[in-house]
Amino acid sequence: MTSGSDLILRFAEPADCNVLFELIQGLAEYEKLSHAVTGNALALKEHLFSTPKYVEAILAEYAGQAAGFALFFHNYSTFLTKPGIYLEDLFVLPEYRRQGIGKALLIKVAQIAVERDCGRLEWSVLDWNESAQAFYRSMGASILDDWRICRVTEQALTKLAIKA
Repeated sequence: MTSGSDLILRFAEPADCNVLFELIQGLAEYEKLSHAVTGNALALKEHLFSTPKYVEAILAEYAGQAAGFALFFHNYSTFLTKPGIYLEDLFVLPEYRRQGIGKALLIKVAQIAVERDCGRLEWSVLDWNESAQAFYRSMGASILDDWRICRVTEQALTKLAIKA
């Protein structure tokens, strides 16, 4: 477990966007999806800090070094008639794992959800990532077997948008 004084969790600031994007690239590499990264730090900065603000990020620093991050945004539950938080990414660099940083990030996002009176906190986990699934279950999460993610991207999204 990390020493509380060595671990700092804080909202990302505009100057953090290059480091944050490097962490996103590290996540993509871990998930064997580096080829799917087409964005850049400038677009990330715009989405984090412009109006409208699309996402928020918490940066984890350990002993002054960027160690991980959580990136999230609000969604909405019509059944609960409450906002929620969708955790898009939670990532800790391999050399900082098993020190409580991922747990601290997840707890921080949960605290934000509670402070904002959200009805739920949700995220996805890859089916092959059994260690992450076990971690999430240990933190109280349920993994929903009866739901599937639907996604429309790029050309298919454009085609869908122009259907009459």
